[in-house]
Amino acid sequence: MANPVSTQHTSQQALVAAQHLAAAGEANQYLTFLLSGEMYAVGILNVKEIIEYGNLTEIPMMPAFIRGVINLRGAVVPVIDLAARFGGRQTETSRRTCIVIVELSHDEERHDIGVVVDAVSEVLEIPGSEIEPPPSFGARIRADFIAGMGKVAGKFVIILDIQKVLSVDEIAALAGTHESPAANEVP
Repeated sequence: MANPVSTQHTSQQALVAAQHLAAAGEANQYLTFLLSGEMYAVGILNVKEIIEYGNLTEIPMMPAFIRGVINLRGAVVPVIDLAARFGGRQTETSRRTCIVIVELSHDEERHDIGVVVDAVSEVLEIPGSEIEPPPSFGARIRADFIAGMGKVAGKFVIILDIQKVLSVDEIAALAGTHESPAANEVP
């Protein structure tokens, strides 16, 4: 059995190498991971790093899909449980559970958000010709969360539209932290 720390280190090295290739425009590369027994993928350019699960600070009165926050080199990073975000139960942590740090753009600002996954699999190159449009129904998650269905070794990998899955506005509204203009007025 592989050491989870060395596996995580190897995944991090593969991630960095894949990001360099993708930035050079040489590949459609995706980080694949397992979530509730299903294989998902996110574009490699959205992924900053993969870290060990732990040191989470829970925030009271938040929806179940917001697991808490972590301190990532002095920055407070919210951590979202994708399984719960997709309407399922919270991810049960194991030795292979990790947090994928994803960078999103919102209103010309960059936001880091952690995503809890069961296990990181690998970095895959999926040519555009092997990506089908998302199904309009029948998926376990909202259709607008799916960017496409990648064909890999005879099976489908769900390619997530991570900007929609982790929409800063939608998550803030669901968490009840989105301020209305009236909230700022003094009575």
